[in-house]
Amino acid sequence: MADDTSAPNSSSGSNGSLNGGADFPEGFPHASRLKQAGVTSLADLRDVESLEDLSGIGPAYAQDIQNALEGAGTGGPTTGGANGTSTGAATTEKRPSPLSEGDAESSAGGAATRQTIDIPEGPLEETVTYETYPADTYGHDELGIADDEVLDLLRNMLLQRRFENRCRQMYQRQKISGFLHLYIGQEAVSTGSVNAIELGDDSVITAYRDHGMGLAMGITPEEGMAELFGKETGCSKGKGGSMHFFDAEKKMMGGHAIVGAHLPLGAGLAFAHKYRGEDNVCLCFFGDGAMHQGAFREACNLAGIYELPIVFVCENNQYAMGTAVDRAFSKPDLFKHGYNFDFPASLASGMDVFSVNKAVQDHVENYARNDQPSLLEVRTYRYQGHSITDPAEYRGEGELDQRQSQDAINRLQDYILDRGLATEADMEAIDEEVKERVKDAIDAANEASFPDEEAIYDDIYTQEDYPFIA
Repeated sequence: MADDTSAPNSSSGSNGSLNGGADFPEGFPHASRLKQAGVTSLADLRDVESLEDLSGIGPAYAQDIQNALEGAGTGGPTTGGANGTSTGAATTEKRPSPLSEGDAESSAGGAATRQTIDIPEGPLEETVTYETYPADTYGHDELGIADDEVLDLLRNMLLQRRFENRCRQMYQRQKISGFLHLYIGQEAVSTGSVNAIELGDDSVITAYRDHGMGLAMGITPEEGMAELFGKETGCSKGKGGSMHFFDAEKKMMGGHAIVGAHLPLGAGLAFAHKYRGEDNVCLCFFGDGAMHQGAFREACNLAGIYELPIVFVCENNQYAMGTAVDRAFSKPDLFKHGYNFDFPASLASGMDVFSVNKAVQDHVENYARNDQPSLLEVRTYRYQGHSITDPAEYRGEGELDQRQSQDAINRLQDYILDRGLATEADMEAIDEEVKERVKDAIDAANEASFPDEEAIYDDIYTQEDYPFIA
């Protein structure tokens, strides 16, 4: 398959794997990074000659760890720069700055920075390992998915496909207006991901191609279609439209229209989980085009600094709005960009629901729930244009046919037949059931009322004593 990698399926992430037998006191600083670097206990930590030699541990983190060890009276490794010499604030003589007023000793917190200016002798080398999740590699049994749940996965993927096909039809009939971005071809990403998290507890946030994600998370076809029709029974009360499916109860924290702008919001959701002491994570989905935005790097950097429970999931559907990835990126293996933030990073096939499920499970349980942010690239393909008005003439000859031969729905149906989980007749019955559900959703949307004009003022934040109005 063109979207799969031939790289070996290793057992570690970007800089090694987490060890479940960790032995650090509760609240010990940067424990997840230490575990990722192979240091799994205080005993191991005391044997480390220089903290800064560990992958993912810079001078600032090293000093935090050193202080924790000294505070516990255990001693420990040095926070050395070149030649292992100590660069901690405690051994650095404070000198007045020529630009400062008064005594430098009066500044709180000691030295302004713990970062060394010593340059180690080079060249510096670092080995990085990336996990891969090719298609046709995993079975439902090893993923903990029951036989009947496999049929539920198929049902959900078919629901997304039939829903999107009827959306296109309704747009042509002028029942839907404005923007419309269809999810056709990417159904395995939403279905496999949602099946790997705690629905209703873990948060999900995504971009504007959000219908499929909403349906995967339990927004009903009736709520979704009504939203697209602008009716008050919609999941966003008819005021969000195609790009803003939302359900706070299910922790579907919205589709978002501005490219990349929701990534800092994803970091904020993860921060909230951590701040509240919840054992929950955030899945933050975005397209390949969003990786060009500064917000992507800002969100990743903050997630790394604050060790947030978040998985950044890049749905690489190959074209962003209309430019192929290999024409837009000097490093088109997008998962490798995680290295810039010391993230574990992986690559999965988005044309196999089980590959997606396995990848997201690993990233959630091994990394995010241990306060280690990570990056997962899922290579998928949209069979429609960027939006409803895009003819997608930028595709190569025969490209679409070749990609459709890898359809994730067809792959799952073949899997079901091969293992005797259902018959052709069973799957046709599921498809007919889904078609009827979508038809009923259209009927309900037609019959529903538009919001009252006064509703435009609802759900708007106001502050009567706002101080910045002249």
